[in-house]
Amino acid sequence: MKSYPNIAIEQFGKHIHGDVQAFNWLMENNYRELIATLDAIRDDKNAFKYLIDGKHFELAAFVNAIWDDAKAFKFLIDNKAFDWAACANFINGDDKAEAALKRAGKHHYVALAHSILGRIHEDGDRNTSPTGVIKNMLDFKKAFK
Repeated sequence: MKSYPNIAIEQFGKHIHGDVQAFNWLMENNYRELIATLDAIRDDKNAFKYLIDGKHFELAAFVNAIWDDAKAFKFLIDNKAFDWAACANFINGDDKAEAALKRAGKHHYVALAHSILGRIHEDGDRNTSPTGVIKNMLDFKKAFK
């Protein structure tokens, strides 16, 4: 399991908010898997494949745990990826996970969870707006051509 310094997690959170400098920092410091993690959370199959092919199994499990996959969460626990597991639980509405991260001094993971939640809500709102619905209908039609 790869360990990430606080600054990498902080830059990942900034990237989620669209910060170009954070994206560049992640690229320059060889944290492409964190960029792929956001894309995988947003349902990019190629990004998820990148995580698997690159043997970033904890990040792939984190992505699935965010979407309520109990086996993925168990994988995180079994592999002692407790910060990722707590972050996923917090994203899924477990306030105790947030408190545990704060007690452990993992405020960067709390901030990351808030960033991911914000992005998920933003993406959901975009997909349910009139423009988003039309765009999704057009994408759906393209898929079957």
